[in-house]
Amino acid sequence: MRTSRGLLLTLALTPLLAGCFVAGAEGSGSDAEGGSAGRLRVALAVPPVQALSPYSNDATVLSKLSVAEGLTSLDKNGAAAPALAKSWRQTSDTTWTFELRKATFQNGTPVTAESVVNALGHADAAKPKPRVLSDVTLTAKADDADTVTIDTKAVDPVLPLRLASPALAILSDKAYAKDGTVSPVGTGTGPFKITKLTDKSKAALDRYDGYWGGKAKASGIDVTWIADGTARANALRGGDVDIAEWIPTAQAKLLDAKTRHEVPSVRTDSLVLNTGSGLFTDPALRAAAREAVDGSALVDSVFGGYADPAQGLFGPAVSWVTDKRVEVTGRAQAATTAQVEAGTKGKTLRLATYTNRTELPEAATVLQQQLEKAGFTVKQDVREYTRMEADLLAGKYDALVFSRVTLLDTGDAVAYLASDYTSDGVYNIARLKDAKVDEAIKAAAEEGDTTKRRQKIMAAEAEILRTDAVVPLIHEKVVQGISADVEGVLLDPRERSLIDVDTHLK
Repeated sequence: MRTSRGLLLTLALTPLLAGCFVAGAEGSGSDAEGGSAGRLRVALAVPPVQALSPYSNDATVLSKLSVAEGLTSLDKNGAAAPALAKSWRQTSDTTWTFELRKATFQNGTPVTAESVVNALGHADAAKPKPRVLSDVTLTAKADDADTVTIDTKAVDPVLPLRLASPALAILSDKAYAKDGTVSPVGTGTGPFKITKLTDKSKAALDRYDGYWGGKAKASGIDVTWIADGTARANALRGGDVDIAEWIPTAQAKLLDAKTRHEVPSVRTDSLVLNTGSGLFTDPALRAAAREAVDGSALVDSVFGGYADPAQGLFGPAVSWVTDKRVEVTGRAQAATTAQVEAGTKGKTLRLATYTNRTELPEAATVLQQQLEKAGFTVKQDVREYTRMEADLLAGKYDALVFSRVTLLDTGDAVAYLASDYTSDGVYNIARLKDAKVDEAIKAAAEEGDTTKRRQKIMAAEAEILRTDAVVPLIHEKVVQGISADVEGVLLDPRERSLIDVDTHLK
């Protein structure tokens, strides 16, 4: 791969936990060409929001099941690695050139520079934009059949990391309908092809034998979405599925030790406060909520020890943050209990959370008790995530108990900060509009030097925490359930990967 010296530094960003991925192994059931007769049965937690559109939260399903790919991917250390692009180089501060490998879509047509330009153009024009494009505008053009040049409106030193996002997967032209919908059914490039999607409950995938990276060892994947965590664990224990993601901590110790796999995660659970409308437009009430809640109380009581008390927006799985924390200053003075009662004037604090992560409703109950002691009157709204996402983004709640993979979108923290906390961020559930926060995130986004970029990320974190728009609670450790009959499952701290060409039944 050809890279500039600056890019070599950039690609070293965010080394996460070398060795956290489980390498695939050749099983006794594999045939001479690397295929297996066995189909993998998988239970996933969050049902599709938009029929597996890459522009929604469904995007990670496409990467977990190896359905679609971007120009780049992330290796186990969080660096950009070749995917549909076999190499790239930076030709100016805002211009990059990517050389494509020989690959085909799952309908057999070739991946060309024009198809890449089409896919990226649709992503950039999508409304709302994918989170990964919150802070960047890109333009792609085909130089020849196998070469794509991408220009960014502003300097973007981590573009190769950004292009690894599942939201920027390259799909064939037929994926993009005139009404703006996008379907990955049979239009991806990965080793597994979606053949059937049944509402929000099931999907069938077959092996795509034309995959450029070789034939997968499993012949297919049968997916069932089971929102209830206990039901997912029971499905694994009962032998109904081979892989069950996100085992609730209360169920983890009930699993056989051979099927329980703990993964240090970049997932942080927080109390997100709506600063745009309702009670928490008042900084003093936000500060009162921040002082009232104690995330450490959740570590053992709710998460059974599978968590660490929050240190900030980023936890111990992001190894470089430890010695770079910036002191948070300038916070509002917290309202007293009497002031909270007077300031809320009998209004109810609408506290939301969702059932897809089993611990969150229990955590919300603990937080409700803590907030009520501080003078708030609290009412919970607990539903399945896909049924409440639109209301969350529309600001219909005062607070949300939220679990967020902070390095999900690019492997670089800036994309998360931009999408969740800038004034025009597409996933700004806190509805935060703060000029100092915007400036701090912009400064981090423009910095190409690794050390300086990390320090500016921590400065941006401090500015966000200053506003009390978010109160970090705990850093999770994810438990994945995997049958002893399965080999090669990917244990990914970023929760973007699960099954690849090497995952198979023994």
